[in-house]
Amino acid sequence: MSVAILRQGDALIAAIQSDLTDAQVLALRDDLSERVGRHRLHAVIVDVSALDVIDSFVARSLRSMAITTRLRGAETLVVGIQPDVAIAMAHFDLNLKPLRTAKDLDEALVLLGERVEEDGGAG
Repeated sequence: MSVAILRQGDALIAAIQSDLTDAQVLALRDDLSERVGRHRLHAVIVDVSALDVIDSFVARSLRSMAITTRLRGAETLVVGIQPDVAIAMAHFDLNLKPLRTAKDLDEALVLLGERVEEDGGAG
């Protein structure tokens, strides 16, 4: 599978480096979910900036990843969606909630940092 998975603090960063088969997308979802539980992680960032195309199956699978990791206690953000890919995804007219996005890895880390501050302030 052409996905680099790195751990950064209590987050996983999964950088998809080339197109994945449907089976590889599902295997990635399962792998990320398992790692979230095993390492008690609070966030998953999926970098799709290398993808020129995100079809409806991959889009629904990203949503499924977000739901699966949320049920395991982690938030998922997708980063790096190319402009043409975003336009094509909008045409699918899919319900992608609760999928959250950020422009890039830096923005995702800021958003996650803000979430941690909010959670810490509430206790």
